[in-house]
Amino acid sequence: MTKKISGSDTGREIYGQPALWAAVHRLVQERNSELVRFLHPIFQLPGLQIILTGAGSSAFIGESAQGPVQQLTGIPCRAVPTTDLITHPHHYFYPICPTLLVSFARSGNSPESLQTVLLAKKHCREFYHLVITCNKNGQLLKTCAADTDNTYCFVLPEEANDKSLAMTGSFTSMLLSMLLVADCPRVRSGREVLTQIIGHASQILDRRRDIQRVGEQNYERAVFLGSGPMLGIARECQLKLQELTDGRVICKHDSFLGFRHGPRVVVNAKTLVVYLFSENDHVFQYERDLVQELMGFPEVMGTIHVGKRIEGDPHEQISLIFDGKIPGYNAIPATLIGQLLGYYKSMALGLDPDNPSVSGAISRVVQGVTLYEKNQQYTDSQ
Repeated sequence: MTKKISGSDTGREIYGQPALWAAVHRLVQERNSELVRFLHPIFQLPGLQIILTGAGSSAFIGESAQGPVQQLTGIPCRAVPTTDLITHPHHYFYPICPTLLVSFARSGNSPESLQTVLLAKKHCREFYHLVITCNKNGQLLKTCAADTDNTYCFVLPEEANDKSLAMTGSFTSMLLSMLLVADCPRVRSGREVLTQIIGHASQILDRRRDIQRVGEQNYERAVFLGSGPMLGIARECQLKLQELTDGRVICKHDSFLGFRHGPRVVVNAKTLVVYLFSENDHVFQYERDLVQELMGFPEVMGTIHVGKRIEGDPHEQISLIFDGKIPGYNAIPATLIGQLLGYYKSMALGLDPDNPSVSGAISRVVQGVTLYEKNQQYTDSQ
């Protein structure tokens, strides 16, 4: 019997993101006063650090958001996956340092998420928690919602809770939420942000047939390059394409400058290279130099230019030019490139994008994690 390919949930969730972003923006506006009341006193604390955390794609939200959040708040901010925090909490939590932990969670049922909160409370004398989640019934929300003094739970619209295996709308809506929340005193006048990201997403979705044509080509490797916030998006895109193809397309991500330092060796005649360009003109100079080098590589199968276009690239197959200049926000629509490439390549390989893992190696909520109590003293080298 021929396997029936559906992918209906994944397709609907990818295409529905612009409407979802509008709903998220409205929700942040509605909660603006509550968010300001919770966050403003915390942001005034001397020595405060912000840690953005999650696992898998949820961790990459923090990787993309950390720079813009630090710029918007003026507070030291870094992204640390829960998968690092539960093994080495002493490397990131400091007893004398007030800490605002921001947890990103689609389901809120990953075992690492709850363990991270317990460890943060244990290691930090002054601990605050912002939960951004897509699941109103998740274990993380149920556990943390009762701590109303030190915790604020922001639950996204129901449409953000993806039904398919791969995170799509949940990823972009949580990233948008974080950027808006970090700038919550000004979010009421932030319609230009919404106009910018929806406009760019519409441009990408209007070219979906061209992206489908590229996605169905016979490439076996893909490389996504980005700088700053786009580096986190490059990481998410490579995961999306790799997991939606059940690992049949091997993917890498890197920064434009970092790519020269060894990783460039993976490029061969079966490699698709996706450039996620920065909106910052200074940064773009470095990115352009790397692209011009790769123009002379005959073994590159094809390239996609996202955000800007560099003339003369003989490998270019698609270019999508963004005109928005609001820092950090172009990363949100750029994510659709990895989602669409994964979606179309998955179907071209005869897989179901809603459930592409034939072997069961990946699942919607990670399984098999055993949590261990710390029963020894760590040394600085551990």
